[in-house]
Amino acid sequence: MTSNLFTDLPPGLPDELFTTLLEAPNVRIERIVSHGHNSPADFWYDQPQHEWVIVLKGAARLRFEETLMEMKPGDFVNIPAHTKHRVEWTTPDEPTIWLAVHHGGGDRADL
Repeated sequence: MTSNLFTDLPPGLPDELFTTLLEAPNVRIERIVSHGHNSPADFWYDQPQHEWVIVLKGAARLRFEETLMEMKPGDFVNIPAHTKHRVEWTTPDEPTIWLAVHHGGGDRADL
């Protein structure tokens, strides 16, 4: 059975939409849909697994403690486990579609 990352996009999302596409030991792949969303003030993600993320559509800004990263379609980054980060901005006029791969057991050596 096939699926498409660009279908089933509900209009007017009150919150970001996280859809798990695949889950196996030490890996989870999810589609994230943002539509003008950002992380709450003073909130930081601090995840136990590494996260490789790519923007497929739209645009976003990711903030790390010391840097701000602009992301457009095709841009990707691997975020090591326990690296504090947050979503500063996503496009308000169209959905931003991300593909995220959470991987590893949380040890920086398994990047």
